[in-house]
Amino acid sequence: MSKMANSIARMRLITVKMPEIYVEGIDELVKIGRYSSRSEVIRVAIRDLLKKELWVKDREMR
Repeated sequence: MSKMANSIARMRLITVKMPEIYVEGIDELVKIGRYSSRSEVIRVAIRDLLKKELWVKDREMR
């Protein structure tokens, strides 16, 4: 199993607070069918942030 697939299989539940405008935007993405759930929207957003901020920069530093 790939590292990414393995990490997805071991998901943890966390609680976050965010501005209502963010929640409304997330709900709109789900409503129009772009994503299947709020969780999926947030996972994709965090994955993309980590890819940009950590994973790509980590490779550049090597």
